[in-house]
Amino acid sequence: MGVVTAERIKLTSTKSPWWCTVAIIALGLGLAAVIGLTSKASLNAYNDQIANGENPGIDPFLPTLADAVGGVSGFGVLVLMILAALAVTSEYRFGIIRTTFQAVPKRDSVLVTKAALIGVSGAVLTFLLTFGAYAIAKATAGSEAGALLTLSGGEAWRAIYGVPIYALLCVALAVAVGSLLRQSAGAIALLLLWPLLIESLFGLFGKVGREIQPFLPFANANHFLGSDQGIDWHWGPWGSLVYFIAFVAVIFGAALVVVNRRDA
Repeated sequence: MGVVTAERIKLTSTKSPWWCTVAIIALGLGLAAVIGLTSKASLNAYNDQIANGENPGIDPFLPTLADAVGGVSGFGVLVLMILAALAVTSEYRFGIIRTTFQAVPKRDSVLVTKAALIGVSGAVLTFLLTFGAYAIAKATAGSEAGALLTLSGGEAWRAIYGVPIYALLCVALAVAVGSLLRQSAGAIALLLLWPLLIESLFGLFGKVGREIQPFLPFANANHFLGSDQGIDWHWGPWGSLVYFIAFVAVIFGAALVVVNRRDA
């Protein structure tokens, strides 16, 4: 409990967690409003073209619940990962980690506590934000454009409770990456570029890339959240969750081994 108290004080006594929380709220709810307004404008344009006897060419954008919470599961979780990585790399940067490990000789408990505190708080925050994002997207889209925004069915509810699960796992991954790299710039660059850029590049490699895509970790996480991404999956959404959990467990386990063997 002493480790928990110490890590809680570190987390709540600095400004960065509070600013990150504000950023997560703004991104999650703001993007939900943008999606709702965009879908409403898309439907109005589609109806106007039909009324004028024109061929719209494409169907209007009618967002699903997974689209509405995309700001939370996408950009919001990315900010949470940055916060989790900085919670580790900042201590290495300023040399505080030596004092921490002197006070807590069992080093793996420090990493587990960091991941648990930030992960649980992030999971609670993102869970609440998913309902807020749903409500805002539904209100801004209107009844017609928001017809698919309903809290009914397993897929819709998975888009709600899946986000906090994803957030918790991403925090554990970020703490592990921060512990392995020890540098803020390197850890943040890897955590941002991997889901946003690197995994999307595999689709450019033809057949080989398409065969690799079902085994990419963040692609599996998004599959669990309700996005198939045009990938020929070998398993369902829950299989993708198990795959992502296994990936995070391997990286976190490696971080625990390294942090106990390497000098602070």
